[in-house]
Amino acid sequence: MYFVEKNITRLRNHQPTFFLDPKELRDVQSKLKRGEYSIYSPYLDSEKKILYTNQEPDVLLYEIKCRSTLRHQDILGSMYSLNIDKGLFGDIIIIDGNYYIYILSIVRNYFESNFLRVKNSSVELSLVELDTLKDYERSYIEEEYIVSSLRIDTLISSICHTNRGNINSMISKKEILLNYDSLKNSSYVLKENDVFSIKRIGKYRFVGIIKNTKRNHYIVKVLKYL
Repeated sequence: MYFVEKNITRLRNHQPTFFLDPKELRDVQSKLKRGEYSIYSPYLDSEKKILYTNQEPDVLLYEIKCRSTLRHQDILGSMYSLNIDKGLFGDIIIIDGNYYIYILSIVRNYFESNFLRVKNSSVELSLVELDTLKDYERSYIEEEYIVSSLRIDTLISSICHTNRGNINSMISKKEILLNYDSLKNSSYVLKENDVFSIKRIGKYRFVGIIKNTKRNHYIVKVLKYL
């Protein structure tokens, strides 16, 4: 709850919050009154948002240039390896081999001086106009799986081609997130629009059941974030 209270204190002092993921946003909003704040979204389909009162936050958009192919988790891992708190940067966006990241201006100098590599590849940073991606809408890969139940461990077993024992180990290591929080219950039954992330595998949105099979299994659809 410290993170929530810290952001509320910032608002009460007429400072913008840090970047908030959907769960954090809900937690902060639950402590505030409607009309007490405005919501800043860097682009149309932004996942991480900022709350503010008087003045919009000072946000920058960088293009990350690299000759190698990068993944979302590679860029994210590099940010964490530099000890850049997740509240200091927004969404990482990949469009046709181009890579972008939003950051708060307060971390600009450190980011520019230290974000030099992603995994084993050198990168260059280019500051671009903030409205470059204002109309961007997130892209997904549609995937379908046959599962015996809608339990999250059953679906993740199919995605990762592993058994439930390994899933339990991943849960204990906090390698699986459900709706932006560590998964605690392996038997959780997925609901429409639940979002879950699997470390080193990817991030998914659960769409739902497409149809039943003759053996009373389910064909389900998920959207994998690009």
